[in-house]
Amino acid sequence: HKTTNLIRRMCMEAKKLRIIIDELSKFCGMVQEEEVQKLADEVKTANKIFLAGAGRSGLAARGFTNRLLHMGFDVHFVGEISCPPIKEEDLIILGSGSGTTKSLIVMGEKAKGVGARIATVTMFPEHTIGQMADVIVTVPGSTLKKAEGEKNLAESVQPMGNLFEQMSWLVYDSTIMVLMDELHQTSEEMMGRHTNLE
Repeated sequence: HKTTNLIRRMCMEAKKLRIIIDELSKFCGMVQEEEVQKLADEVKTANKIFLAGAGRSGLAARGFTNRLLHMGFDVHFVGEISCPPIKEEDLIILGSGSGTTKSLIVMGEKAKGVGARIATVTMFPEHTIGQMADVIVTVPGSTLKKAEGEKNLAESVQPMGNLFEQMSWLVYDSTIMVLMDELHQTSEEMMGRHTNLE
């Protein structure tokens, strides 16, 4: 009886996972390859790279920071005590589904003020952060933070901003794969830059 209940629960959980995977597959075609390529190009030409994002979008940006470190880039997550000042010829990547996150707008303005480049991963490229960005990767998702009368790029069965946050993570990972191809880096080489203080 206990085994039957366990199998039944596992099947139910797997169904929810399948819904998420199907949703990601359905909407991934909305991400434009040329936008991902432009982001990769900006990363390659930047002196230093800074990443920022709030909440779960920030967690996805942190994951990207880690992989860029593994590739040997001079990369920093904004807010860490070891984060240096941003300067001209640097790049800041702002992950914001709404494109109106106030703290990220302030960071973008500071970056622009010193002549740094700005990239953003967002659902709403026409919003404030998108307007100041040099490179935009538009990612589908749904949010309750949209303006009145505004439509989401995708309607999700998942709660809150899940779809955007998941798609952001995958966009960052796909950018890493582009960079690996173009810079002829292997997973083994990247592992050599992985922390040994775990």
